[in-house]
Parts: sequence; C-alpha cells; structure tokens
Amino acid sequence: MKNLVLVGINHRTAPVEVRELMNIQESRLASALSDLVRRDGIAEALILSTCNRVEVAVRAREGVEADQILRKFLSEYHHCDMNAYADFLYWHRQEDVVRHLFRVASSLDSMILGEPQVLGQMKQAFATAKRVGAMNGTLQDVVNQALAVARRVRRETAIGATAISVSYAAVELAKKIFGNLEGKSIFVIGAGKMSELAAKHLLRSGASSIFVTNRTYDRAVELAAAFHGTAIKFEELFDHIDKADVVISSTGAPHFVVTREKAERLLAARKNRPIFFVDIAVPRDIDPAVNELDNAYVYDIDDLGQVVDANKKQRQHEAVWAEQIVEQELQKMHRKLASRDVVPTIVALEERLNRIRESETDRFHGRLSTLSPDQRETVDALTKGILNKILHGPITELKHGAGQPEQHALVQLVRKMFGVGE
Repeated sequence: MKNLVLVGINHRTAPVEVRELMNIQESRLASALSDLVRRDGIAEALILSTCNRVEVAVRAREGVEADQILRKFLSEYHHCDMNAYADFLYWHRQEDVVRHLFRVASSLDSMILGEPQVLGQMKQAFATAKRVGAMNGTLQDVVNQALAVARRVRRETAIGATAISVSYAAVELAKKIFGNLEGKSIFVIGAGKMSELAAKHLLRSGASSIFVTNRTYDRAVELAAAFHGTAIKFEELFDHIDKADVVISSTGAPHFVVTREKAERLLAARKNRPIFFVDIAVPRDIDPAVNELDNAYVYDIDDLGQVVDANKKQRQHEAVWAEQIVEQELQKMHRKLASRDVVPTIVALEERLNRIRESETDRFHGRLSTLSPDQRETVDALTKGILNKILHGPITELKHGAGQPEQHALVQLVRKMFGVGE
C-alpha cells in the first residue's frame, strides 16, 4: 500500500459553500484527472466529486512526496490558495486510504448511512479514471476492491433495506398494508414538495395512476402532468377520492380535510376496500378518528417519523457488521498487496540461482558431451530439482512474511544471503 495519499473534504468537515467551491464538475472530471496524472511523480489518480464530498486519491511514484503536488493541483484548478482551506481538509495515507475508500463505497461515511447513491458515484469516477488512463496499478486494484466490498456489505447486511426518509417510510407502510403496490391508485391532496416526493416513490414502487388536487388548480395541473396523472379541482375532491387506494395529504388547511363522516362515505363507495392515508400536514388534514374505521389506515407525520427513527437505529446496528466486513476486506487487501511487494524478490532470486545452474552446466559441458540426449535431460532435471529444493525454503518464508512487520527485514536478508541486487 506504498505511496497512496488521499485528500478530501466532506459534509462533516466543510460547510456547503466550501464544498461548492471545491466541487469538480462531472463535465470537467476527465480533463482534471488527465492534468493530475501528467504531473511528475503521480502514477495513478481518482477524483470523487459529489454534493457531499470532494476527494482526490493518488498513487505517487517511488520516493515522491505527493502532498505538495496535490495542494498545487487543487490550488491551480480552483484558482485559490489552498492554505486558506487547510482546516477543512482531511488527509489519509497508505492503509488508511484503502480503509477510507472501502467505507465510502459502502456508504458508511455518508450523510445518510446506507444510502445507495455513493456507490454509483464511485463507479462513475472509477470508469472515468480508467477511460483517461489514470488507473493502471495498485490504486486501480484498491478502488476495484472497494466496489466489491460495497457489494458484499449490501449482500450480507440490511444497511440499506429500510426507509430513513418520510417519503420512503410512507411507501414502506403502504406495502405492509397492500402487500405490493401494483395497480394501486394514488390521490395527492395539496401539491407540496413532500407530497410530490411520496407520490414519486409510490409510483416507482408499482402504483399505476395518480390524481392531484390543490387549492390552486394550475399547480395541480402542473404536478399531474409531471406524473402523467389527472388533475382534479379542489371542490370536486370527494367526487373522485374513492378511486384512490393511497391518499397523500398536505394542504396546510386550518381544519380537517377528511373527517370521520366523509371517510365513512368514502369507504362505503369503495365497498370497504382498504384505503391508506398519509397525512404529512401540520396541522393535520386527516381526522385521527378515521383510523378507528375498518379498512382505513391513517399515518401522520409523527407516525412516519417513528418509522424513520426505528429504521435509522436498524441501519446503525447493521453498520456495526458492515464495519467488520470492511476490516476483514482491508486485511485481505493488505496481504494481497504485500504479497505483490515480495514478488520482485522471488523472481530475482529464481533468476539468480537459475543463472548459476546454467553457468555451472555450461562449465561442465565438455565432460557431459558423451552423454546421450536422455541422459542430458536427466542431468537437467536433476539440477532443476536441486534448485527448486533450495528455493523452497526462502520463497515460502517470503510469502508467509508478506504483510508482517518483519517483511522488509526478511526481504533484505534473503537478497543479501543469495546475492540478489535491488
């Protein structure tokens, strides 16, 4: 893991105005990467730039100090003095870079624990780096493994399985009531942002049609058009609401929009088929007494909030196991990269001893000239067998020592004992 360096800012270290300043637009990402890897001393690079983080990771060439190169790159790219923003930056090196990238890809470092977007963003950043030739070695292996770790976390934990937004919680509850949302109809009362989000998630989950009403009819028409739905005039609400399986209400009205009496008539018109009310208005739009009726289910903003809080706790619980997975995978990566570090010594050792074998065979060529071809093959096999037995011990020790504290000393000892140069 030699020569890995990462510098970044995120939602925890920097306010939004600083993150905006440091943002590298997607359209300029490829040119920024190309600029970075052309700089002397930089072998590989990755740039991850989202609304919540900007991170630049590099593998520097042997003996190169990457910190100043990264500071100069960011200063020149953003046309500012990076020293003014030093307090917002975090730096990781070597193994900490690997751990950080594993955690970011697995959404353990996200503002919303377990959110899936960052994995897609890292995939895109990785693809861009490969496309411009900024990935060709250790850093490429690390990022590729980070994506694999994220997939394992998704597969083996439930960190992203539960809803932690009010709009997603509404979908989760609706699914519990109806089993699935295929073919269900949605009625939106009040075309606010929260209602729009909830409707969007319900439609993505299989709901087939949507009706929208609002005191300002033009706004109802606008939102209905966005969802290919039907706009209803507010005064005609109860002429159409019986078509809905899910009602999302957020009007800001000073009184109940749906009273118990209206709900009773609504259920009768639906022949007592279940109806689910999502009341995200404050003050409430749906009379709580509606919940007392058979086949009527009312959830207000507090109910949804409790679902969200419970799900957040569940995600935090799952994150404990996810962190353990990251550490397991980190150790595997450490051993893999450490093994790669000893490979040049193993190859050099094999070449050194094989040259000695060939030299000695050539020296005795005259004495062996009377041997038949079969006998020559036997001698060749004999000397190779002796060589392999001599090599077995030091090669085994080098492999076992990979990733251990004594690795460097062991490599140097083997090279010295067998006369293998650097």
